Amino acid sequence: MPFFYFDSYYLVLVLPAVLIASFAQIAVNRAFKKYAAVHSKRGLTAAQVARQILDENGLQQVRIERTSGHLTDHYDPRGNVIRLSGSVYDSSSVASIGVAAHEAGHAVQYGAGYVPIRLRNLVLPVANIGSSLAMPLILLGIILSIEPLITAGILVFSSIVLFQLITLPVEFNASRRAVATLRDRFIMDEGELSGAKKVLSAAAMTYVASTLVAVMQLLRLVLLNRRRD
Repeated sequence: MPFFYFDSYYLVLVLPAVLIASFAQIAVNRAFKKYAAVHSKRGLTAAQVARQILDENGLQQVRIERTSGHLTDHYDPRGNVIRLSGSVYDSSSVASIGVAAHEAGHAVQYGAGYVPIRLRNLVLPVANIGSSLAMPLILLGIILSIEPLITAGILVFSSIVLFQLITLPVEFNASRRAVATLRDRFIMDEGELSGAKKVLSAAAMTYVASTLVAVMQLLRLVLLNRRRD
């Protein structure tokens, strides 16, 4: 077990990626906090903006609900609902409106049949299995010296990396849709829109960093397995 968790590959490949991911999370929290204090001149709440975007795209069936937590905002395609955190739902801040518009962008992606989000849904069940089984398979293979188990674990882990890679264009596209809508519908002026872009860009970097961590972890596993040969 120490073979896989304390090694030079982890220090050189994975640890820097984890640090980058940590800095990315700090950056998005700072950006949100900064622009949560800047309120839109139109006075619309984040929930109202999300509702407007949905209705204008013929998505009246998509509900908007309040959820607990901080920055736990997400679109649930199974429940056909956008869930906005308490700090976002009733807020008219630039940060909150940007986040709500981004989540509405995901709903619009589904409504428009956006291909990458359909691909992500296909990979998601396998990636969920991979997150639970990959490391146990690898560790069991090491303990029992069964090479096929190690190989199977690495292949299953690859599904997590694939999911992360597909997620990137989905998230960037949702943010582009959000910014375009906020601008074209005159929901924000240019100064406010600049703040929303910074929040969404910081959030996008967390997905980039998460993908980097997954890619480096996969590379580490492959190199460690080769070193065993």
